Amino acid sequence: MYENLFKSPLHRVFVYGTLKRGEPNHSLIQDTSNGYAKFLGLGKTTIPYPLIIATHYNIPFLLKKPGFGHHVFGEVYDVDTQMLKKLDELEEHPTFYERSEENVLIAPEAKAKASTNFDTISTLTKVWIYFLPRFRASLLESPMYSSYSNEGSHGLKYCEKYVRDSSYDHRRERGEYSKAGRPALTKLFCIKHDALPPHHQIGHEYCEFR
Repeated sequence: MYENLFKSPLHRVFVYGTLKRGEPNHSLIQDTSNGYAKFLGLGKTTIPYPLIIATHYNIPFLLKKPGFGHHVFGEVYDVDTQMLKKLDELEEHPTFYERSEENVLIAPEAKAKASTNFDTISTLTKVWIYFLPRFRASLLESPMYSSYSNEGSHGLKYCEKYVRDSSYDHRRERGEYSKAGRPALTKLFCIKHDALPPHHQIGHEYCEFR
């Protein structure tokens, strides 16, 4: 893998959702069989964007609507071409998400945690960001966040792909939400696996439609 690193250019990416450390999809970045990735520091968008949690699967989306929402915090990585392709596959770029090159602020994690003003200790860098480019206007009524955590007080637990209903296409659901940010017709419950009978214990969580 490291031999390929010298043959492949590096690409700088900003992740804001389930790919961050401690979040459900971070293992993709950690897996060296997917390619090379190096954590560089914490990042913050220079422009406000709507970061929301939507669909029955509680997926974090960054809507391509600059000037709305908040300056969004995330993590910055350098990745090789192989890893970038894996990220594109996860995000379904360019058919669902769209990868766009933007400027963000970046700061070493230690400095960022010790400072109360991120802007004063950061520098500007250009990164790839995955946006949802096409969406219903009703999504802009959803709660918006400056930082995502699956364990956040919002209570909207992400449902991982391997436990989703294969007959249900969440891509068609964009925008079908109530004012409270919840699905208007069907709610998804993600239940901890240790609360289920043994034959239902399939991993971290079990997702059930009600």
